[in-house]
Amino acid sequence: MDLQIPIIVIIISYFIGSIPFGLLIVKIKTGKDIREIESGRTGGTNAMRAAGLPVGIFTVILDGIKSAAMVWLARWLAPGNTWLEVLSPVVAVIGHNYSLFLLEKKTAGGFRFRGGAGGATTVGGAIGLWHYSLLTILPLTLLIWFGIGYASLATLSSALLSLILFSILAKIGICPWQYILYGALTLVILLWSLRPNIQRLIKGNERLIGWRARH
Repeated sequence: MDLQIPIIVIIISYFIGSIPFGLLIVKIKTGKDIREIESGRTGGTNAMRAAGLPVGIFTVILDGIKSAAMVWLARWLAPGNTWLEVLSPVVAVIGHNYSLFLLEKKTAGGFRFRGGAGGATTVGGAIGLWHYSLLTILPLTLLIWFGIGYASLATLSSALLSLILFSILAKIGICPWQYILYGALTLVILLWSLRPNIQRLIKGNERLIGWRARH
């Protein structure tokens, strides 16, 4: 099998996923560096904290489009390659969480990648794989985000809901079984990225958002 096109798509997926829309939009809107605000992440939740709800929503939309577009690119350049359809948005999530453009030197030595938590990008990939995810995973994730008030739980739920949904769809023959791996891989990625948040959730001192943060 010719690997040239899949390799190109994977590389593009990482680069596109690495675009820190939250950092760019907040910088343009307010002049602030989002990395110096609250969690320091570049996703929609921290963009909202830094510059308000409209900026947060715009960031979420763009972060979602990144991974959805990579599914569409894979289908366009490699029709019928289900593995590439799944891996391209997964790589976009990795790029979002560990952005090539946000590589920085640590004071203790070595380097680290900055980025977001990956929730919106995970939802975007799910929508790219099965467009009705827009009517299932997205509203459920938003319900958790607004209702429970923990952005980290909403982020994790985006991958968990993808895993559950694609497992059901594969079982009844609506989507390829490989789509299940999308949910499983993104869940592992998000669990790893959100380790500090999970520890705060266990301790009961995780940041609240939305209406619960005002009560």
